[in-house]
Amino acid sequence: MTAIPRPRDNPAVSLSDDLARLGERYDAVSRFPSDSLDMLVARGLHRRFASPEAGGQAFADEETCNAHMLTALAEVGHGDLSVGRLFEGHVNALLLFRWYGSASQTQWLREQLARGAWFGVWASEPPPGVRFQGSESLRLTGAKSFASGAGGIDWSVVTASSEGEARRLVIVCANDPERSDLSGWRVRGMRASVSGSYDLEGMAVTEAMLLGEAGEYDREPRFTAGAWRFCAVQLGGIEALIAETARGMHPKAREDAILRQRFAKAYVAARNARFWVEEAARKAATETDDAITTARIARGMTEDAGLLAIETAARILGTRSAFDGQRADKIARDLSLYLRQAGPDYARDEAAKDILAREFALPGSLP
Repeated sequence: MTAIPRPRDNPAVSLSDDLARLGERYDAVSRFPSDSLDMLVARGLHRRFASPEAGGQAFADEETCNAHMLTALAEVGHGDLSVGRLFEGHVNALLLFRWYGSASQTQWLREQLARGAWFGVWASEPPPGVRFQGSESLRLTGAKSFASGAGGIDWSVVTASSEGEARRLVIVCANDPERSDLSGWRVRGMRASVSGSYDLEGMAVTEAMLLGEAGEYDREPRFTAGAWRFCAVQLGGIEALIAETARGMHPKAREDAILRQRFAKAYVAARNARFWVEEAARKAATETDDAITTARIARGMTEDAGLLAIETAARILGTRSAFDGQRADKIARDLSLYLRQAGPDYARDEAAKDILAREFALPGSLP
């Protein structure tokens, strides 16, 4: 388990610090963080988690890959949570290509990554959702909402459905300004994720754009257990906020026993969250029976740690934590939005139900 403080000779420190400096600019005037993404390309993170056939790194096994992925996601999140969100979406897309892409799609991905293209995954949508139209000539109808990077990233893997069939994945162009609408993305945090809406109405679909078969996006445990990845980004932001809080503690605050206790609780909560995120990544790699439950626990622990870190920063730093231009303020605003993932209470309840059934089943009850 990695400690929250980062040694000065760690090259990841400069990445995190550089992303934080750029993040201040994007927060002041909300726009797509091109410079930050260019930095990730220059650092070799952009294609690292693609399959080797698509130009990615060859890892010893899936567990090793996930361990390195967790480190990278957390480091980027430590620097800027908006960039972390975009990076996580890109990594998710690379995994979908690795799992379900054909040989020709893998070659196409390799060419796109070689030119620095960025990908995302968009599944959220307003009713009635994105659907296929036509039979001989397929087209899409509908739009995506909360489409992170809309108009800025190059490509997105989106979900679409047909009557009576499970969702399918479609590769679509994501940088058409005529289809992008960021007018509704007026938020206090995560501004540079530019998670607006993207209109897919009338977009033609060719066979080459269909990634995998129907139902593969929702395949378990990959779908639910994969939540550890956005938890890893959030964890990086939590650890950054705790470090910023510690740096901002005046000597008098450090002598206050109550404030020290508050800080210790937040620190321990973050360390506990890291344990569960690491555990979830490890179990997702091998698709263990409890991979989904572990990911749901990790979600809850990460949310709790994030909310406590925000409160602790406010109590220890006081009004300094709420001023524009203060790093603690930006991280807290970003976290407060990013932690609002869908169905947190449902995830906790499902985890509790599985634990009770698996480890504490009543005598005579069915497994």
